[in-house]
Amino acid sequence: MAEITLRNVRKSYAKTEVVHGVDLDVSAGEFIVILGPSGCGKSTLLRMVAGLESITEGEIELGGRVVNQLEPRERGCAMVFQNYALYPHMTVGQNIGYSLKIAGVPRAKRDERVRKVAASLGLEDFLDRRPGQLSGGQRQRVAMGRAMIREPKVFLYDEPLSNLDAKLRVAMRIEIRKLHQWLGTTTLFVTHDQVEAMTLADRIVVMNKGVVEQVGSPAEIYRRPETTYVANFIGSPGLNLIAATADPDKGTVTLPDGQKLAYDTSRWPDVGYGPVTAGFRAEAVRLVPGGISGSFEFAEELGSGKLMHCNFSGHTLIAHAFGDRSFQQGEAVSFQIDPSAVHLFDAETGKRLAEADGSALAPEPRKAVAATLSA
Repeated sequence: MAEITLRNVRKSYAKTEVVHGVDLDVSAGEFIVILGPSGCGKSTLLRMVAGLESITEGEIELGGRVVNQLEPRERGCAMVFQNYALYPHMTVGQNIGYSLKIAGVPRAKRDERVRKVAASLGLEDFLDRRPGQLSGGQRQRVAMGRAMIREPKVFLYDEPLSNLDAKLRVAMRIEIRKLHQWLGTTTLFVTHDQVEAMTLADRIVVMNKGVVEQVGSPAEIYRRPETTYVANFIGSPGLNLIAATADPDKGTVTLPDGQKLAYDTSRWPDVGYGPVTAGFRAEAVRLVPGGISGSFEFAEELGSGKLMHCNFSGHTLIAHAFGDRSFQQGEAVSFQIDPSAVHLFDAETGKRLAEADGSALAPEPRKAVAATLSA
């Protein structure tokens, strides 16, 4: 295991900067997920840690040693790629043990370690097969085994589950988490899938256009997003965001159609008069008579519940509803939002407004018939 430290790490291609001064401290044994959309710089950052991309500016330390000038093989990292990168002419056993062969490890010792790694990944019955004879999940486990056998200080995963179907991605997430619990190796895992990030990470690094928007535990990022970008990106669906006008004397924000939404003034004591962005999670909303009004459009059936799409104040409202009640298109619906669960952001910068001391995390949302608002 090794600590990872990034200090003002930047990457430019010609005059175009794609990673804008990233600072990050990763503890030994920590599982960090770097999350963001395509083109945000997350894979470039990972490749710089691995030594596969040069660094334009800044420092990368692995285990207390600056590795900017070290070759990839000298850094003590093992990388698992999205496309598996297996040798098609080699068997599973040969692929897993290839790095040991290059390192000159004797055949008997090499075979023993290959069998041990294969057993830990459920591949012991496939050692004589070639990659073309395996499923996608099996090939990804072979790629993981090839990384494991090197006993690296750091595991680097570059969107390893993107090529798998939905059911297999769930299974592989469990495999990767169990593997980390067993090995305890420091891990950087890159993904664009926020569900993967939430379920795997000790901490999440949310990136946007080459900048780190927020670093925190899944609970911290979900319950206290620092920007509207993080708020909208994290959660399924994301935090509901709508432009509003704050009235701190009344403890309300006025929505575009004139309806008012209350917020917790003890949590947000310094909110001034004027434009803000208000947001709230699905779990904080209840469908009740006499509340803020909207109209039903259609529903997505989930089995355990349904996502109700409604029109509200010119925005699409998605209500996570439980129960068997059905609604007709155009039918009026109304709901309430717990004031303590309303988030407030600066209307111009998108940054979270200052909260009172002791408000580090929002209250746990109530489990109820729920709704969300997406701009």
